[in-house]
Amino acid sequence: MGTFVVLLLSLFGVSSVVADSLAPPVNVSIRDLKANSAAVTWDIPDADPVIGFAITQQKKDVRMLRFIQEVNTTTRSCALWDLEADTDYIVHVQSISVHGTSPPSEPLRFRTPKESERQASKDEVTMEEVGQTTQLRAGELIIIVVVLIMWAGVIALFCRQYDIIKDNEPNNNKDKAKNSSECSTPEHPTGGLLRSKQFPKNNTNAKRSPSVTIIEV
Repeated sequence: MGTFVVLLLSLFGVSSVVADSLAPPVNVSIRDLKANSAAVTWDIPDADPVIGFAITQQKKDVRMLRFIQEVNTTTRSCALWDLEADTDYIVHVQSISVHGTSPPSEPLRFRTPKESERQASKDEVTMEEVGQTTQLRAGELIIIVVVLIMWAGVIALFCRQYDIIKDNEPNNNKDKAKNSSECSTPEHPTGGLLRSKQFPKNNTNAKRSPSVTIIEV
């Protein structure tokens, strides 16, 4: 639909007719300026029946022009592409209505940056990303350090409890030995349940009494 209206306006010569009652765009400016592209923006005075726009792009000191036209739109911006780095450009913007086009806006001059400036901009963005990544890594390191400290505290508490248990074991052994000695018999205070018994020696060298045998005749 947009292309058809453009052709129709060209056929009837409307695009070359300047509508005196239509004010030119105001506040024309450039944003998103790069070495090979940019975007031009503008504002329309109130109560103007605008149905499209026309942009004239020209290199400084060069007669060749680029003409961009679009209708059936309410947009207030347009992308400029295929620009040359480190080059001066001049831009005019016109409003389009059903009665014709407005006078051109005040000329807007701008210069595209050099490739080195573009690279410097990329490096700046990269440094910002590196800074954000460093902040994230710093946060992760803090979390890891906190977890390690907690684990170290748990291990230290376990070792302390283990040392206390080991220190109490000799005292328990002494108490057991004391209780065992108290259970010994009173006749043999130094002995235990096993005691040696003394038996009388069998005197084999004792003298035997002589035996007398009487025989009658």
